[in-house]
Amino acid sequence: MFRWLIVILLALILINGFTPWLQKLGFGKLPGDLRFKLFGREFFIPLTTTILLSLLAAGVSKLL
Repeated sequence: MFRWLIVILLALILINGFTPWLQKLGFGKLPGDLRFKLFGREFFIPLTTTILLSLLAAGVSKLL
């Protein structure tokens, strides 16, 4: 279980790094993607985008 939490955390960090590129594709504005400001800083937690991208990666891995 701890291993999955680390994987999800790493996926969130990677997606957060690719946010500008993903927003051009339409990701990051989906219902369930959390964006909020706290102490003058904007935070972004792409929950729905993470689920969609992981399903896409699982589908591609099944095909290969």
